[in-house]
Amino acid sequence: KEYWFLMLANEYLEQNMSEPAAYYFERIIKSDKDIEVDGKSVKYISLKNLIGITTEPERLTAYYSMLINDFYDSIDPAYSYFMLAQNYEKLGEWHLAIQTYSKFISLRRFDLVIPGIPDNYSYARKIVDYNSSTKSWTVEKLDNLVAKIKTAIANNDYVTLEHYRSKVNFFTMAWKQELSELYAQPDFNLRNFMYGSHIKMAAELDPSSTPREAYLKTSGWNQYVSTWYLYFKKINFPADPEIHGRWEWAGIYYGEKI
Repeated sequence: KEYWFLMLANEYLEQNMSEPAAYYFERIIKSDKDIEVDGKSVKYISLKNLIGITTEPERLTAYYSMLINDFYDSIDPAYSYFMLAQNYEKLGEWHLAIQTYSKFISLRRFDLVIPGIPDNYSYARKIVDYNSSTKSWTVEKLDNLVAKIKTAIANNDYVTLEHYRSKVNFFTMAWKQELSELYAQPDFNLRNFMYGSHIKMAAELDPSSTPREAYLKTSGWNQYVSTWYLYFKKINFPADPEIHGRWEWAGIYYGEKI
């Protein structure tokens, strides 16, 4: 029976009739029996096809969960965990999404390529780290955050700067640097770059700033590249309404803006 269901499903797929194809693939994965065709489980084949023709997050969470639980050794688990977490996120199931992103992170697949999400490891780590952090560095309004940073720089107050530096994926990079290069990037202490320096700050935010991102030009840092653009962003984290929409100092770009 399962073999004929597979043949029917494939026939419908060839005719671009995804709905009846999905019906027969579903019959296969819900069956108590499993057989092999060309050395592959028909349930595995059906799940892969269902994932390819389905857009509903609720159904996709069921398919990816079954794929991980029943066919772990036949799949790329990192990809499946990430996609499962993505669909939990779409459903607003944040607790399950965060649990699943944590499993993805534990596999440390920095090289994983997912179309449309080139920096998937950083994306998952951001969500998990936001969830476990104190969020004490976030500020409700951008103007207030920028004012705090400016005052701290003017007073050589590196302690305040360290406090307001984001504790989630804070980066320091050149404008053309790839984000993927940041994983091995050593942390740094701002005090080392303020010592013996007179740092200048632009009076206003850079004109390229938007309602969700902002840049402040500074210069005079004690480094081979003395011009830094401080990067601020609005936090997008619906899992925690208390910080969703607040602002953070998220990183530093070295050199003149390009």
